[in-house]
Amino acid sequence: MGRAGFCLKDFRRQIVGIDMKVPGKDRRRLKYINFDNAASTPALEPVVKRLQHHLKWYSGVHRGTGYKSLVSTHEYNRSREVIADFVQADLDHDAVIFLKNTTEAINKLSYRIGFKPGDQVLVSGMEHHSNDLPWRSRVRVNYAGLDEKGRLDLSDLEEKLKRGYPRTRLVGICGASNVTGHINDIHHIAALAHEYRAQVLVDGAQLVPHHPIDMKPIFHPGHIDFLAFSGHKIYAPYGCGVLIGPRDTFEQGIPEYAGGGTIRAVHSDAVYWADPPEKEEAGSPNVLGVVGLADTLSYLKKVGVGQMSEYEASLTEYTLNRMSEVRGLSVYGDGPRVAVISFNLAGVPHSLVGAILCYEAGIGLRTGCFCAQPYVRYLMGEREQFFECLKSGGNCKEPMPGMVRISLAAYNTRAEIDHLVEWLKRISGNRQEFIRRYRYDDLNDEYLPRDYDVAMLSSRLGKSLY
Repeated sequence: MGRAGFCLKDFRRQIVGIDMKVPGKDRRRLKYINFDNAASTPALEPVVKRLQHHLKWYSGVHRGTGYKSLVSTHEYNRSREVIADFVQADLDHDAVIFLKNTTEAINKLSYRIGFKPGDQVLVSGMEHHSNDLPWRSRVRVNYAGLDEKGRLDLSDLEEKLKRGYPRTRLVGICGASNVTGHINDIHHIAALAHEYRAQVLVDGAQLVPHHPIDMKPIFHPGHIDFLAFSGHKIYAPYGCGVLIGPRDTFEQGIPEYAGGGTIRAVHSDAVYWADPPEKEEAGSPNVLGVVGLADTLSYLKKVGVGQMSEYEASLTEYTLNRMSEVRGLSVYGDGPRVAVISFNLAGVPHSLVGAILCYEAGIGLRTGCFCAQPYVRYLMGEREQFFECLKSGGNCKEPMPGMVRISLAAYNTRAEIDHLVEWLKRISGNRQEFIRRYRYDDLNDEYLPRDYDVAMLSSRLGKSLY
């Protein structure tokens, strides 16, 4: 039991699939442990039941006169208020726009800001590709530097804002890194950006699920202009993402997707666009995804987001302390972090570590570069062989450089961490034995047990799904 009443046992009971067993090596059934929450979190039982109830009332939203349509429209519109309240957005000033995920949200914003020739965007060197690539085709992108631990260099950020004034229109920053978990001081960064007349976008994909967030009033120096995040990373895997930002940004110009729901009126030679957010939500929306996200956030608010964050911080500290016992293990990043830890084990390829933990320990995690290749390369030190091979068009047999990442959530336990550390110690102490037991599949860039029948796995998985 945490302060203010967060109860781990009660919360675990609400996790869909918490007691799942999965096929492992040597035909064993392994209790599944999910340490891949930074990619996607499981759903919550109360929300699943709520959505099952809503399915009875499901209908198309807006302009329908049937009772089911009225109910669905009410729930859909109410969801904007719930989501705005969760992050302290001001609906008198901001539009809450529904999309598929954070990636689509940032891509949309890249089209909605009216860039002019010579304009620039400033992002950090730790960004997910989704807060880097969308800007590259639209505007000149500058990068704020990092220190030796991979943390944002605020002095360099301010220097680049000074040099970029008044051409820098936007600062794009992750609230927390999906690689190191490092937490950025988003309100301080926002205040710096505003000092140089730039707006700030916070990629909240990793921050919102782990930490209370307040966008602050528009007159506050640290006000967050734009916030993007995904439901599937915060216990709502129903295909809904969110972009929140000033209405006047979205009132300008033509939406990149046009069609049903985006207009006020259409004439043969004129189009009168709807007001945002409707202008930005072309076609029939994902009503269940939106309602599911709102219901999830309401549930988490009752549980206590602050208390969940405190528990995760305690569990992360415990994990780091236990991992320090493993010989040859190096953790990347330092300082305040959300519950995301990336590491490597000396002498064992990152994807092999992941395979061993999957097939023999029943642990789900992630290996590779986590859609943040420049940041991973920076943390590991430059390793250009793989990228030079790609540039030359060669057949790259060498595994992609990368790391092992565990990402925890408020339902994970110390016992699960102990299980992980026990296996990491086994791997560290028996490197060559484990290496002999696995083969590298260069076609799919993965390791598989030498005696493992993948076809049999697919068959067993198929039977277990139904």
